[in-house]
Amino acid sequence: MDAFDFQPRTRIIFGANQLDHLGDYVSQLKAKRILLVTDPGILKAGHIGRATNALANPSLEWEIFDGVEENPSTATVQQALEVANEFRPDLLIGIGGGSSMDCAKGLNFIYTNGGKMQDYWGKDKATKPMLPMIAIPTTAGTGSETQSFALISDEETHVKMACGDKKAACVMALLDPALTLTQPSTVTSVTGIDAISHALETYVTKPRNAVSLMYSRQAWKYLHASFPKILAEPLHLEARGTMLLGASWAGMAIENSMLGAAHACANPLTARFNIIHGQAIALTLPGVIRFNGEDPKINGWYEELLEVSEIPFDEKNEIAAEVLANWVTEQAHSAKLFTKLRDCSIPLDVLDQLSEDAAKQWTGTFNPRPVKKDDFQTIYESIY
Repeated sequence: MDAFDFQPRTRIIFGANQLDHLGDYVSQLKAKRILLVTDPGILKAGHIGRATNALANPSLEWEIFDGVEENPSTATVQQALEVANEFRPDLLIGIGGGSSMDCAKGLNFIYTNGGKMQDYWGKDKATKPMLPMIAIPTTAGTGSETQSFALISDEETHVKMACGDKKAACVMALLDPALTLTQPSTVTSVTGIDAISHALETYVTKPRNAVSLMYSRQAWKYLHASFPKILAEPLHLEARGTMLLGASWAGMAIENSMLGAAHACANPLTARFNIIHGQAIALTLPGVIRFNGEDPKINGWYEELLEVSEIPFDEKNEIAAEVLANWVTEQAHSAKLFTKLRDCSIPLDVLDQLSEDAAKQWTGTFNPRPVKKDDFQTIYESIY
């Protein structure tokens, strides 16, 4: 068995309406001044109001930064820093989708360690302790609540920077499936496909190990069964709950085994064409699965996932990678997402530049099958 170093740092609390007990959990952390980091949509949905009601205690003071946008940039983190410098929090709460949680983690780096976000691009570059943070996801997608990485886009280059440090891991993740009921259907679609991609990619990456496989497999069991249910019944609370758990378990898998070429292909689409991350994943994941599945060993791993799924599969007459890729495409269609690059008005003549960008992505280095620029070109062409 492969060696691993598993150090869980996040307390996970799960249950409908757990947000109403936020004040109790904050008190357990001995915090007094709380900065909530969120976006305007979460504020409008009423979740911030519920959170602050739960914090209604004479011994607690709170402030709100609600300027988070999709794919938070270094400029957004800087704006959050200005609020933090004035308020001086001793606890951060990231509430919303992955963008809010990533922004809160990004803020934590520069508020406690100084400098700028670019200084922390990579791993373990923070030298000082960081503030405790509670993550409250309102989408079942990124699994950021169980990861020690913040994904922040450079305002000038638009490159997504993965800034990771174990000190940035959340001390607590509050998983309240009732919060995910307010998601617009488009958010449900793109975050759900993203979560599924995390389970599928982490299961086959180079650093895969006993711990990551445990989380990947369970995440896949939850996600592949629940995603079609919530597309058909958006208010199905149990399915929302299993989606939320699946996304968090997939986040734990990422923390232990990283991601692969599908994310390396997707990130340039977001950077150059502003395609929503989950939509970009819906485009790239099937092509990468097929590319990886050309290796019999990796195809065998895909077979293992199909064996623990409800997806029909005839191992004597079908190729696992093809079945799995087709299933992802079918789910994307059901979620009203595009599955071909041409449908997103991407010119054919930019594939060379996209391939060059993808080859520079960190996540591609963890793909189980080596991927160079020509390989990325082949993948992009296959999904054009």
